[in-house]
Amino acid sequence: MSQAPKVIAALLRHGDYHQLPNTPSALQPFPLTETGIQQAQRAVGLMQRVLTMFGWHLHPVIDSSRLLRGWQTADVVRQGLLRTTSQTTEIAEFDALAERSLGAGCNLTRRQIEQVMASDPRCHGLPEDWKSNSHFRLPLQGAESLMEAGQRVATHIDNRLAELQTEVERDTVKLFVGHGAAFRHAAHKLGVMAYEQIAALSMHHCRPVFIERRFVGDWHHLTGEWKVRGKGDAFAD
Repeated sequence: MSQAPKVIAALLRHGDYHQLPNTPSALQPFPLTETGIQQAQRAVGLMQRVLTMFGWHLHPVIDSSRLLRGWQTADVVRQGLLRTTSQTTEIAEFDALAERSLGAGCNLTRRQIEQVMASDPRCHGLPEDWKSNSHFRLPLQGAESLMEAGQRVATHIDNRLAELQTEVERDTVKLFVGHGAAFRHAAHKLGVMAYEQIAALSMHHCRPVFIERRFVGDWHHLTGEWKVRGKGDAFAD
């Protein structure tokens, strides 16, 4: 009896971008920096080496966050694959792959958010770790917790690979371009990262992590390194 083909998600964090200082919201609409473009260009070679090493096929549709830095990273990779391998890929954009939303606090500075909360009689203060606490959701319209964002991303990835399992005839990788914190929390929800690891790890810009869906609820990390967060590193996903 032949073994069913593997279906693999390649999680690629966007490149470095023009981020507002001291602004926690990851829904900033700014493009990649020159460094970010170079990081995305290097991702092409990284992807090719892993695909060649394991004999995996790349699915022709790249799923990307709608945020500019996500789409731009995906587009640089798409152009690089076409140029170096003649492989044609297209980009599909999804709200589901966005980073955690702060809702009505979107793109305010940390100080502004804390001032808003201090002036709201319904709010009794924010925890010291409100920005990095996986389960805390700002009491603002449209806000979500990091864990809720991770569940949203995990559901999207799981659904897309479940579809692939009914279609592919060879080991296939689907590339997802998105955001570090949402991907880490998604990895936890999919069972490939322990809860304690979420705060200890981050993601390198444009260095893919490959995880395999074997069947419902059974995901495994195959290759690609998470970034170890240094002591005192700011939470800047």
